[in-house]
Amino acid sequence: MKKIIASASLAALGATGLQAAYAPGLSPMEKSKPWTISALVRGFYDDNPTDSPRTQKQDTWGLELSPSLAVNLALDQTLIGFNYVYDLRFYEARPKNDADHMHQFTLKVDHAINERYKVGLNNSFNYAQEPELTSVAATTLRTQQPYLHNNARLAFNAELTPIIGLEAAYQNNFWDFDQRGPGSLSALLDRVEHLGSVVARWQAMPATVGLLGYRYEIVDHTSSDSTAQNDPVLSPITDPARRDTTSHYVYVGADQSFNPQLTAHVEVGAQFTDYPNRLTVDPDSTVSPYIDANATWTYNPGSYVRFGVVHKRNATDVAFQPVSTAPTLDQESTGVYGTLNHRITPKVTGSVIGQFQHSTFKGGLDDGKVELLGTLG
Repeated sequence: MKKIIASASLAALGATGLQAAYAPGLSPMEKSKPWTISALVRGFYDDNPTDSPRTQKQDTWGLELSPSLAVNLALDQTLIGFNYVYDLRFYEARPKNDADHMHQFTLKVDHAINERYKVGLNNSFNYAQEPELTSVAATTLRTQQPYLHNNARLAFNAELTPIIGLEAAYQNNFWDFDQRGPGSLSALLDRVEHLGSVVARWQAMPATVGLLGYRYEIVDHTSSDSTAQNDPVLSPITDPARRDTTSHYVYVGADQSFNPQLTAHVEVGAQFTDYPNRLTVDPDSTVSPYIDANATWTYNPGSYVRFGVVHKRNATDVAFQPVSTAPTLDQESTGVYGTLNHRITPKVTGSVIGQFQHSTFKGGLDDGKVELLGTLG
């Protein structure tokens, strides 16, 4: 299946947090020198690291080690940043292949045309075995298999009036899994996702910003392998394109600063999803809630508590059961997560991360069935 909540511990990996000249926000360390080196070491518990069926799952304790390098180049109106993260996760209960590795390269360019108009480019390239370690909307798998994931986003921000702002953006996600063949991860999850968005921002009060947003998403499965493991010949029924989707998101929301230590963000709306290549036995569309909300309390410099919830539709690595005559199309998921990040010394930070996800499959023999996932680290 696909996890819609990724491990929040990545916030401790030394992400660059780059800001352009008209958008101050560099940390004191980033201002003092053009590069930083950091590392994360933590233990974790995972009740089902391969997301196997309940009767086959095996819980495990583990150790994570993650060094990172960040380089920033600050010009008059432009900031260029590069970040590299290596992440190693060791799983105590795995009989073989007991370690997962991830390499993440991130490039960010922020340019302020003037005080009212800005453009930004972000590109993140990942090579990993455990997709949970990457960005939000990463995919958690039932087996440990390498994959490539590239996420690119281009955004234009405009301050139309002192209280009205607008952002127009395009985001592209490319997924390519090493495992090939009928019913493989490549057949199930290789895809390109296109996401266009427009968000209007209204400075309603000094500490409150209202949001009105629209997104259009295309999910295009790209594999030429059959999605059914017991049917190696690609057919109209087992074609991965049967699971393609298009979605319209409409939402309202707010950014609220209750005080310098407590902030919140919320988006609430609806997701309208169409299945353009579905079989005739499947519904052609569905409507589901869309929620993305979180709150952060910074109780000391470098120490904070964050809670959040996400509800949306997403891709899944479940397609066919042995006697299925139609594929599972996608799933509707609710993820709840929490993070405690505590600065022990100026150079040492401890963290506790937990997340839980409830997902319901749509289409095929598993239609309406529920899966639960949880992690703690």
